Amino acid sequence: MLFSRIFWVIKLAFWKGKKILVTGGAGFLGSFVVEKLISERKVAPEAIIVPRSKDVDLRIWANCVKAVEDIDIIIHAAGEGGGIGYNRKYPGTLFYNNIIMNTQLMEAARQAEVEKFVGVGTVCSYPKFASVPFKESDLWTGYPEETNAPYGLAKKMMLVQSQAYFQQYAFRSIHLLMVNLYGPRDDFSPERSHVIAALIKKVFDAKLAGRKNIEAWGTGNASREFLYVEDAAEGILLAAEKYNLCEPVNLGAGREISIKDLVNLIVNLADYPGEIIWDYSKPDGQPRRCLDTFKAQNEFGFKAKTDFKEGLKRTIEWYIEYSKIEKK
Repeated sequence: MLFSRIFWVIKLAFWKGKKILVTGGAGFLGSFVVEKLISERKVAPEAIIVPRSKDVDLRIWANCVKAVEDIDIIIHAAGEGGGIGYNRKYPGTLFYNNIIMNTQLMEAARQAEVEKFVGVGTVCSYPKFASVPFKESDLWTGYPEETNAPYGLAKKMMLVQSQAYFQQYAFRSIHLLMVNLYGPRDDFSPERSHVIAALIKKVFDAKLAGRKNIEAWGTGNASREFLYVEDAAEGILLAAEKYNLCEPVNLGAGREISIKDLVNLIVNLADYPGEIIWDYSKPDGQPRRCLDTFKAQNEFGFKAKTDFKEGLKRTIEWYIEYSKIEKK
């Protein structure tokens, strides 16, 4: 009990008096980061700056310079991404938008002498055939999976910049390799959604329309790891508070599930009686994804807490409420 109290006091002390920029703070992951800063770290709402993309385009250098004025901590959770279909359709856009935002924001932060920069990277930066579970030391052993490569490499350059800036300028930044996220407030739009959100929408659309089957991409044999969004937000804040090395750190749940098992689980939770038809002409993406999460637990005490099935239930409940679907 005493240890927990001391740790809580230390957490509060880290954020006290600081002005924090949370890019993407109105989005899926960022909104939970902001909520945790206010509710659990007792940061005053006026001390948190959340630039909206429609008002502050971080691809423009002057906007980055203005955004970092008088900022102590930056949590850079903004980015442009989507599922396999979106990645295949817009590889150039994804590469340019992400690399220019990341590069300019960190340079502006360095020039403004920001105290700490927390960069949110991606599991898509790992090589296509990295040994499972992915260890941070495997990050440079091969090329990323082709459909994710432009996005993954743009994010990976943020790590290169982080390490180069530490070496030359002693600029303090950290880089977190984030696994696939899921949870309430995810993007359920057909073009941009990732696999869990896409499947939930597909299942409920079929239920409402009375369709007797749904189509799923690929073979179902690929595996993925998923981290509940609230757990991810807590991991980011713990890393900001306690981690100061320039080597990357995985942030995940440390468990994987096949896409086939995932589809079956969502179908059962949604009580959908229809058939699943697999479209083998569509890509599976990376064969397997699962992170080694030892470093995050060892360095800053992060371990995912949310049971996967429970997290899916919460996500489905939120989607039902958000979409105003009548509960049966």
